[in-house]
Amino acid sequence: AQNDLFDLGADLATPHSDNLKFEPLRVQESQVLRLEAEIDQLNETLTPLTSFILPGGSPAAAHLHLARAIARRAERAIVALADVEAISAEAIKFANRLSDLLFVAARYANDQGKADLLWKPGANR
Repeated sequence: AQNDLFDLGADLATPHSDNLKFEPLRVQESQVLRLEAEIDQLNETLTPLTSFILPGGSPAAAHLHLARAIARRAERAIVALADVEAISAEAIKFANRLSDLLFVAARYANDQGKADLLWKPGANR
């Protein structure tokens, strides 16, 4: 996944132009599809959510939730950049699926969702 993040960075750092003297590195659909396959594989072991979950649980899950929040912030920045610069659709999809994968991985790290912290609306009133 670290290589994919560097590919994403290279994609975002290289302008979309016909005047480039080299073939730019771009995020490919296959990279997005691989993330989707990983999401599906982890999701197969999880019970469906009946409530929102709070970020936390095991130390690993808490770190994955933090990584997801950072990935979502990066996704919003990429979408904002797309308003002023040409950005490949695959780069945006990759950023979106990455945060989805981190969410599912956090649930998996919480004893396959059994130790998720469920939101209880109004519990602290």
